[in-house]
Amino acid sequence: MSTPTRRRIPLRFFVDFGLVALLIAGLVSYLASPSPDGLDSVVRDGCTEAGDQLTGECIAQNADEHALEEGPLAGYTVGGDEGLSGVSGVIGVLATLLVAGGLFWLLRPRRGRDPGSG
Repeated sequence: MSTPTRRRIPLRFFVDFGLVALLIAGLVSYLASPSPDGLDSVVRDGCTEAGDQLTGECIAQNADEHALEEGPLAGYTVGGDEGLSGVSGVIGVLATLLVAGGLFWLLRPRRGRDPGSG
């Protein structure tokens, strides 16, 4: 009778976690509101919009355009296509999992090395 190795249990958990995160990002992204979020509405408190100009006194008057506003994933879409918000969510999850997984892999304890011999 074989027992599962210690290595398989965390790997299985991380694979399952990644699949659930991808599923949620791909499906729930389509339910996200295209309206301004809470932070956008708070920084606009005290101002009124006249075309592209904000009048009054609010924090948003001092805001500049974001450097990546014309980027391929700007506005939580792919190439500005509102119908691809789920794809941008999946891309974001994949990027996060790759960066986090790479960091965990680099920082993991190595077998056969004395932890105190840094």
